Amino acid sequence: MKSTIEQVDALHVCVFETRQAMGVAAGKDVTAKIKELLAEKVSLRIVFAAAPSQNEMLDFLASAEGIDWSRIDVFHMDEYVGLPADATERFAYFLTKKLFAKISPRTINLIDDSEGADVACLRYKQLLEQGPIDIVCLGIGENGHLAFNDPPVADFNDPELIKRVQLDDICRQQQVNDGCFATFDDVPKEALTLTIPTLLSGNHLFCVVPGKTKYQAVQAMLNGPITTACPASILRQHPDCTLYVDTDSYGQWDE
Repeated sequence: MKSTIEQVDALHVCVFETRQAMGVAAGKDVTAKIKELLAEKVSLRIVFAAAPSQNEMLDFLASAEGIDWSRIDVFHMDEYVGLPADATERFAYFLTKKLFAKISPRTINLIDDSEGADVACLRYKQLLEQGPIDIVCLGIGENGHLAFNDPPVADFNDPELIKRVQLDDICRQQQVNDGCFATFDDVPKEALTLTIPTLLSGNHLFCVVPGKTKYQAVQAMLNGPITTACPASILRQHPDCTLYVDTDSYGQWDE
């Protein structure tokens, strides 16, 4: 069962009774958009979030039929600074295992800080500048962050495409809550992230946000002011963004 809220400003919101239904619906919509765009364009560029919140959607895409991934360049939106190259906590590892290794895209573009954060930012900036971003599949954080643009570092007019940031404590604790790290002290203090203008430059955004831990962030995103205190609130101004939530993250609705 789905209840659709037509608009919150420009944002389209879809509420689902279960997390599984939410993820499958998002996967179907992303698949349909990919096929629609591939019928019009030679190739596509898609950015993916790496987080357990995306699992159901990524699982759907990994097995979706009829997508010509050989015409698609894939990217991810953030990465920790300083983890070993083979660390399983890396977002590059997560997305490769969950999706990229299963679909054989034309190119897989991973954020690699092995030669230092500055070199990684420059290289990824150059990749991003090679063409427009067609689709962004994203989530939001418990503090309302987009990628690793936490409230203290979020900038709706950021001049950079990708930057190095300090992670706030709520964001670091979320990584423990999500089961990605055993303890708070294990979570890196710094990361590289695509900036908010880079994410918003995507032509079509699909934002998947399940779970009770995201309830306060979703409420602030939908009902509060558009402010960097809740970076996700800026999605209300994007011309083509759909938010997928379950009743845990959104709350109950009256049918």
